[in-house]
Amino acid sequence: MRHVLSVRVENEPGVLSRVAGLFSGRGFNIESLNVAPTFEEGVSHMTIVTYGDEQILEQITKQLHKLIPVITVDSLAGASVVEREMMFLKVRAEDSRRGEILRIAEIFRCKVIDVSMVELTLEATGDKEKLDAVVKLLQRFGIKEIARTGAMAMCRSME
Repeated sequence: MRHVLSVRVENEPGVLSRVAGLFSGRGFNIESLNVAPTFEEGVSHMTIVTYGDEQILEQITKQLHKLIPVITVDSLAGASVVEREMMFLKVRAEDSRRGEILRIAEIFRCKVIDVSMVELTLEATGDKEKLDAVVKLLQRFGIKEIARTGAMAMCRSME
């Protein structure tokens, strides 16, 4: 089962290493990890996506709470959540196929962020399924490189 964790941590050296070490030391995999500072000075927000059953999630959560720089740990399972991921995608774009690539990009609301004589670099934002669909449709043109952020998530407002 897929789990998304929202973790607030003190923004200090070694925090990322300690969190990653907790997962690897117990044989748990991190599918994606996104970290950035918050509006609170000295605090960062981590979005961690992992897989496992409820028992594994409970163990991960308890172990994260024990780490000194961890402030809060929230599982977003069952909550109403806004979740997005961003991807840069470099695709071969010879003149004869460029129009078709641009139509696909428009359908998925991708932005063209770099152009050369033989390639286009696109920026796509959305959920995992949307980004996977973009990749699947553009594979036939020849994808040269992909960079993805991993999931970013937060609970929706209740008002």
